[in-house]
Amino acid sequence: MALAPGAVRGRTPFDAAGFTAVSPAAPRVMRPDTARVRKPTAANKRTKAAEDSVRRTEKLFGFRVTRPAKAGYLALVPGLGQVYNRRWWKIPLVYGALGTTFLILRYDQQGLKEYSDAKDLLDANRAQLGDPALGPRASKAPSYNTIKINVEYFRHYRDGFIFYTSIAYGLQILDAIVDAHLHEFDVSDNLALHWQPALLFVPGQALPTAPGVALAFRPRGRPQ
Repeated sequence: MALAPGAVRGRTPFDAAGFTAVSPAAPRVMRPDTARVRKPTAANKRTKAAEDSVRRTEKLFGFRVTRPAKAGYLALVPGLGQVYNRRWWKIPLVYGALGTTFLILRYDQQGLKEYSDAKDLLDANRAQLGDPALGPRASKAPSYNTIKINVEYFRHYRDGFIFYTSIAYGLQILDAIVDAHLHEFDVSDNLALHWQPALLFVPGQALPTAPGVALAFRPRGRPQ
């Protein structure tokens, strides 16, 4: 076998420019990928989780809590959770609901106490019907049975408005927690639902696609 000019037996021949001449018939050697992906250790995962927790939490009385938890704790004082979430317009609603239910509750409690005390005085024969000692309302009762009916009446509505006041108090706490959850989300009016005709993939049919409608929910004014 004749060697090319400049070639040495046992070595790869070179071309005139000095580059290695590769035989096209020579098999291409595939080298394995030696890149290694470093898997995070348990310690790295804990460190990362701690860093994420610090970024997503806030301080409250020296403890780190999430934003919704902080809003919930602050809302134990009515309206303070709304102040924290900067929902100023909700504060009158909170105090309006709580104030209304509490005032009605107080009125019913006073009526229950007055008629209950009047009934006890009559049962003990320490007062008579029409006696001012029975109270401003109970003293005007025409009969003992009327006093008993009013005891049950005010007890019923007192118990009902205890429930309503508790509901109003719990709802303002829940409102503060939900608002804090939605703080990082875009819940403004600048949202839109778009639709457009599209060809949808239908597996197992003679035609691979079929006409349909595609819906897209995205904010207005943002790059698509």
